[in-house]
Amino acid sequence: MMQLYRMLPMVLSIGLFGCGNSATQESVNSTGTSATENKDSFVSQLPDTAPTLKVAMTGDLPPFSFQDDYGNMQGTDVDSIRAIGEEQGFKVEFYKETWQDMFDSVESGKRDLAISGISYKDDRAVRYGLSTPYFFNPATIMYLEGKFDIKGLNDIKGLKAGTLEGSKEEDTLKEMGSSVELVSRSTAFLAYQDLVQGKTDVFLYDMPVLQYIVKGYPEHKVKIVPYEADDAPSAQQVILMAKENTQLINNVNEGIAKLKEKGVFKEIESRWLGEAEPAEKSDSDTNTKQSN
Repeated sequence: MMQLYRMLPMVLSIGLFGCGNSATQESVNSTGTSATENKDSFVSQLPDTAPTLKVAMTGDLPPFSFQDDYGNMQGTDVDSIRAIGEEQGFKVEFYKETWQDMFDSVESGKRDLAISGISYKDDRAVRYGLSTPYFFNPATIMYLEGKFDIKGLNDIKGLKAGTLEGSKEEDTLKEMGSSVELVSRSTAFLAYQDLVQGKTDVFLYDMPVLQYIVKGYPEHKVKIVPYEADDAPSAQQVILMAKENTQLINNVNEGIAKLKEKGVFKEIESRWLGEAEPAEKSDSDTNTKQSN
């Protein structure tokens, strides 16, 4: 997935749980200066002797992972891996990395796992250890309420469609060829602005990201229609680990199963995305197999 907002680059090693889980930890930005004031309010309930896992995430993709004014990681994936750790007895330490570096650092053993809006993909399952799905992340169509009556991809033919450069939705639109006019943008927010300003007719991107944007701009009434089925592999979010680390994979999967049973992921989703009206179901028979 591409970044939603362009933020100031930071190289972080945020020890949120070390040193007795102190609320004040030191982060280091790209210039080497320190920012010792840290307002992260999370406090682990685990003992100091609990193991700490190194977690890679992009830190620039709301609502999955992004940083507050003090450099603290926050978002749905931050809350999810913390909850899994509390359930399974491990603490977490976050590291901000680029999208590709997340995968490389896990494969090399530099990081224990990566979690940042990662969708299931067959080639990833071959190369890495992937968890069971914990979050539903389908590709969707957004349009202004009252302007169209769109149920699926077939209904956007002849329209001007905006999306994010390099996204799975861009691939889908390219496959549709000349039946749609493609407008790719460098950030999801720019693509959203195109929609509300009438420069495009529809905006295709991942549902949680669109829901997060909409939450901040309630004055614009929109419809969000997913076009990937609930059971589509590419619509499932997973946690990425080293292929050979079966003990960690099993531990994480056990935690996911327990938290699903307790409804914790639904609570996290509601906390960040709100109690939005259910998205309309797609009538399209198109089922994409692409992933972020």
